[in-house]
Amino acid sequence: MTVQLPPLVEPAADLSIEEVRRYSRHLIIPDVGMSGQKRLKNARVLCVGAGGLGSPALMYLAAAGVGTLGIVEFDVVDESNLQRQIIHGASDVGRSKAESARDTIKEINPLIEVVLHEVRLDSSNVMELFAAYDLIVDGTDNFATRYLVNDACVLLNMPYVWGSIYRFDGQASVFWSEYGPCYRCLYPEPPPPGMVPSCAEGGVLGVLCASIGSIQVTEAIKLLTGIGDPLVGRLMVYDALEMTYRQVKIRKDPNCAICGPNATVTELIDYDAFCGTISEAAADAAMGSTISVFDLKKMMDERERGERDFFLVDVREPHEHEIVSIDGAVLIPKGEFLDGSALAQLPQDKPIVLFCKVGGRSAEALAVVKGAGFNDAIHVGGGILAWVDKIETDKPWY
Repeated sequence: MTVQLPPLVEPAADLSIEEVRRYSRHLIIPDVGMSGQKRLKNARVLCVGAGGLGSPALMYLAAAGVGTLGIVEFDVVDESNLQRQIIHGASDVGRSKAESARDTIKEINPLIEVVLHEVRLDSSNVMELFAAYDLIVDGTDNFATRYLVNDACVLLNMPYVWGSIYRFDGQASVFWSEYGPCYRCLYPEPPPPGMVPSCAEGGVLGVLCASIGSIQVTEAIKLLTGIGDPLVGRLMVYDALEMTYRQVKIRKDPNCAICGPNATVTELIDYDAFCGTISEAAADAAMGSTISVFDLKKMMDERERGERDFFLVDVREPHEHEIVSIDGAVLIPKGEFLDGSALAQLPQDKPIVLFCKVGGRSAEALAVVKGAGFNDAIHVGGGILAWVDKIETDKPWY
């Protein structure tokens, strides 16, 4: 059943001659026309993030003529971003992502206004930031920010255009509690800490960002202009390897904590605590059992001199170990700790030292190891990325 919603914004008074020339291919589409393009000109859209999803979204929103584009982004451009974050270039490495994105947008369309919000989005600033816009496009990659964005949009009665990417899979939907379900209706609770790898841990096919980001922009344009059937109450699931799109219906949850009739969440909460970065067991295990990469280097030097011995374990995945490794480390992926099979490989007569990419997975493995009685086990804070940054700087990082 087609659900056509009213246009989100009123039309601007007029289009300039330059704007008519620029947007002529929109203007000759009957469903868009002059009225639709004027609505886009009058629209204010905020994109949370200028990374993988934010890059194509911002570029196409700009090209479409959205009059005011806001960007929430506090990060800087890293070389590893360039594989998918196409709004940035090689000369932007080390620059503010927000400023880099603004410069690309202005090159695409100098007729629009770009507003930078170079802050970390949190409960203290989200309501004021969002209130200045008509619609939110979410390009974030962590659960805490997604729940924060959703809850703020529900409280402000704003549409939330959501997308998610991982390896070869993408999802997209529109959450708008006035007309359909919200993000919490689909995911009432975040997954257990460490259960779902981030893109930084699991990787993402670069072009997947364009596939999902362009769906998000399509939905934003439909909402702003009041055309078509938006993805309210529907989840679009894309499998790039099989090249398939399928839809899943989402219904409002009558027991939803924020948009249900008996809502228990009536104001913003502590989203980092709600989602957690690592499990409570891992946090407890890491307390007092975390060493720095400098500590590890000292231990390795002492081992080389025959002054001590220990068992160094890399808990990452084999394909990560191939990219970069620490000499002498034994590869035992985190999953083998979680299912218990790793324990038989650990020596009883040496201290156990664990590391991963940045420290989260090794903390989870540490909890298992300590629970099995290896009380002197420790893990390396910052993981191999800190090791490459501080110790073996000639090695690659990812």
